[in-house]
Amino acid sequence: MPTVAVSQLKSGEKLGENVITKLGNILLNKGKVIQERELEILKAFLIPSVQIESKNGSEADKAMEEVKPKETETVHPFYMEYSNMIKLLKRVFLLANGGQPLPILEIRTGLEALIRHIDAYKVLTFTPKNRTLHDYIYHKSILVSLTSYSLAVWAGLPQKDLVQIALAGLLHDIGTSKVDRTLLEKKSPLSPVEMDEIKQHTLIGYQILKNMSGINEGVKLTALQHHEREDGSGYPLGVKSDKIHLYAKIVAIADIYNAMTNERYYKPAHSPYVVLEQLLTESFGKLDPTLVQVFMNKSTQISNGTLVKLSDNRVGEIIFSDRSHPTRPWVNVNGTIVNLTVERNLFIQDVIGHI
Repeated sequence: MPTVAVSQLKSGEKLGENVITKLGNILLNKGKVIQERELEILKAFLIPSVQIESKNGSEADKAMEEVKPKETETVHPFYMEYSNMIKLLKRVFLLANGGQPLPILEIRTGLEALIRHIDAYKVLTFTPKNRTLHDYIYHKSILVSLTSYSLAVWAGLPQKDLVQIALAGLLHDIGTSKVDRTLLEKKSPLSPVEMDEIKQHTLIGYQILKNMSGINEGVKLTALQHHEREDGSGYPLGVKSDKIHLYAKIVAIADIYNAMTNERYYKPAHSPYVVLEQLLTESFGKLDPTLVQVFMNKSTQISNGTLVKLSDNRVGEIIFSDRSHPTRPWVNVNGTIVNLTVERNLFIQDVIGHI
């Protein structure tokens, strides 16, 4: 079994043995196929060399390999249902654009099928597969739906509200189906006139949903109110906290988070941890403070064992999250503990995922 220097490793090669860190922890498992992410991890943990599976074998072995049926990759049910929902949403937005009735029963059935596998959805680390900027609005609608559902569960809302809140998140931007696509995909800042046109999506969305059966009033009001703010500084009506539906308050947080953590035509994606800090500071007085706190505390609880890149480009593993500073965990960088609550000049730049 050949030993290869990490600097000479190529994508596609397969590990022949477990890779162990200096602290004795398994970094990568035997059989792992090396891709760019794995190379980054190996270099970050200063692993000098690894053993890879030999590519040499007898001609007979090679012949046997050629006639063996190829193993089909198992796709997790969550990703299958997510893909189905993308296809359905594209059709739903086309129907809405044409003024046709929306298949609400089909939408709800598809969403419930996705939610059955929500354990696979981790707010801080989930990344959709095969995402393109052109499909941004569909992906964001699903992510806002899943995030809203998660936040509602964390906040202890009644069972009867959970699917409706997920529907509210899924359909909150349905009004954009009638907005000029060139505005939605513009790479430069919008003019005031263009911004006013974009803002109409809240009123349009409410008009699309208001007479629909199978969804409650909260879902309809969320399409209208998800850009309203606690202090009355939002749109379209500038109403204050007591006039904003609870669903809309939940979806507003999920909407801001997912918009900022996903690449858009005019803005790059930001680190989930940077976005959480901004939610806490910049949204003061704008978003429901109790819901923001629940979102921060619960979303970061799942992060121990997550591999992250710091703002100085070092890579390490989150080993402890301080509940009073949920966005500033302790990170193990090759045996050195970096306490981000103390080292305020550093922050988590990127979430790579679990080892």
